[in-house]
Amino acid sequence: MNKGPVLLQSARTAIGDYRPSDPRERGFQQRMLELLTLPAPTSRHAFVPGHLTASAFVLSPERDAVLLILHKKLKLWLQPGGHIEAADASLGEAARREVAEEVGLQLPASAAGAVFDLDIHAIPGRKDEPAHEHFDVRFLFHSPTLVIATNDEVIDARWAPLANIEQLTSDESVLRVARKLRSGAPSTPLL
Repeated sequence: MNKGPVLLQSARTAIGDYRPSDPRERGFQQRMLELLTLPAPTSRHAFVPGHLTASAFVLSPERDAVLLILHKKLKLWLQPGGHIEAADASLGEAARREVAEEVGLQLPASAAGAVFDLDIHAIPGRKDEPAHEHFDVRFLFHSPTLVIATNDEVIDARWAPLANIEQLTSDESVLRVARKLRSGAPSTPLL
């Protein structure tokens, strides 16, 4: 079932209602809203300028660690996430699905989550696709369990303590979210 119109409307609402934390995020928000006026903004085959993706920052039960994966293609410690699929009714649903696929953690459908961060980042070209950008809408969830498992989509997964996350990753967009979490940023949707 193609949920495209529902997904695009929910994406406009989620991105438009989000309150950016700084000028850089405001720029990301504006570019994402502009992307939503183009044909097929969620298609993984739209390379100019790129396409929407959804990801999830999942807090541990104690809220002192965040779930990170060692990304198979990029070889970086990042949050779970990825491309939007035709069956996804919303970006939040896509983020939840990605967590389940990548680490086996089932976040309940009732935990819709809210946008916690926006990021646009470059994806290097590969033999089957040109370099492009991912317009990543990031959701925050709170996990009731520490139980995770890896599969062939990721190299490794672990709970990274917020207090010293810099020891695991140097990715600035992940570190920016960690700083938001450590500062007690508002709008923290929890399960």
